[in-house]
Amino acid sequence: MDKILVLDDEKNLLKVIKMRLEANDYQVATALQAETAVEIAKKEEIDLALVDLKLAGKNGIEVMEELHQINPEMPIIILTAYGTIKSAVEAMKRGAYSYLTKPFDYRDLLLQIKNGLEKSRLSKEVLRLRNMVERRYGFKNVIGKSEKMKKVLARVGQAAESESSVYIEGETGTGKGLLAKTLHFASSRKNGPFIVINCATIPENLLESELFGYEKGAFTGATRSKKGLFLQAHKGTLFLDEISEMPIFMQAKLLQALESKEFYPLGGEKPVKVDARLIAASNKKMHEKVKKGDFREDLFYRIYVIPIEVPPLRERKGDIPLLAEHYLQKITKDNKKGIRGFSPSALQKLMLYSWPGNVRELENTIECAVAMATQDAITEDLILPAQTTEGDRLRPLKDAKEGFERNYVIQIMELTRGNISRAAKLAGKYRADFYDLLKKYDLNPQDFRKR
Repeated sequence: MDKILVLDDEKNLLKVIKMRLEANDYQVATALQAETAVEIAKKEEIDLALVDLKLAGKNGIEVMEELHQINPEMPIIILTAYGTIKSAVEAMKRGAYSYLTKPFDYRDLLLQIKNGLEKSRLSKEVLRLRNMVERRYGFKNVIGKSEKMKKVLARVGQAAESESSVYIEGETGTGKGLLAKTLHFASSRKNGPFIVINCATIPENLLESELFGYEKGAFTGATRSKKGLFLQAHKGTLFLDEISEMPIFMQAKLLQALESKEFYPLGGEKPVKVDARLIAASNKKMHEKVKKGDFREDLFYRIYVIPIEVPPLRERKGDIPLLAEHYLQKITKDNKKGIRGFSPSALQKLMLYSWPGNVRELENTIECAVAMATQDAITEDLILPAQTTEGDRLRPLKDAKEGFERNYVIQIMELTRGNISRAAKLAGKYRADFYDLLKKYDLNPQDFRKR
């Protein structure tokens, strides 16, 4: 049962809200004073809070920020009088989930609470999946913390709760295989096998025998029977990477196997039943392959039940410093080199490059830089020495200004360790305007507080 904290200095209103919420099966903790509310949040697990904007002796926004220091993911709904709507909007800029104007309709309140709790559950699922990836694969920041990757991870979490086929599309090196593993281990099939087959690397004449297996004597050299990868994935997950490269004749056989949940091994006379979930991936635009007739439309719609698109690294540049730092720590540990970090110009060069090879290219770049480093910092000359980045050529004024502004905001956030008040003061900005800059460049203050 979800627990809601209500803070309001009107005793009668507090009593009515508590009664209404308990009638809708919520647990409720109430407080007339800010200090009491903060103490409750420290001692109890609160899922959502309702906070009055105008409290005796204290501003509701200040209380909200104290509650968020205790639990940054807690949705907070601000309760405000009609004349203070401007302040409520300011509260939302500073982290409130939403606001309601007094006197409010209790149906609106219940709807806001329901939506806020759903958002909270989604955030917790994202955190659970990230922790699971860290625990199983040691990739602390491999998924990234940009809004685009948060949405991808949330979709992975939803897909993990179903048995439907999943299709993952993204450029080479974006981490499609890792997402497939994450999905498998987050699903009810996590204790079953996770079998991978790359359709682009297996010769066309061997793909059928690899996928479906064969009986002894099925062809010259078949001196014993072999269980195919499809059957090896029984009660688990079959991951078909680069499925766009599968030959047309094999596409028909795969479709039949998926529809009937059985197949004939090469040379076999009896069908073999299999229970395996399918995850497919491709670095090609599959809709275009279908239009050209290179991929069967019926198979495409069989695998394209839950589509997940992985953005390229150039579209989530906020993840680059985190990924670069992760790979630096990992590679220096493996190579026993004492490198403390990146110079500002090296980090800028990483941010300006377009990364056609995505995360995989970034990792290789950091590995090369570590190998060539002779000092205790990675300098600009060690990063992509043979490449020309956007910074090496003249750019349009608008792009150049935005590039400078973004790097300026990052440096201030690093300097203040994510303290918004200090960062805004250093930049000579109002807090609300500084929040707008963070949102514009997809920067999360929490990322800088954890460094």
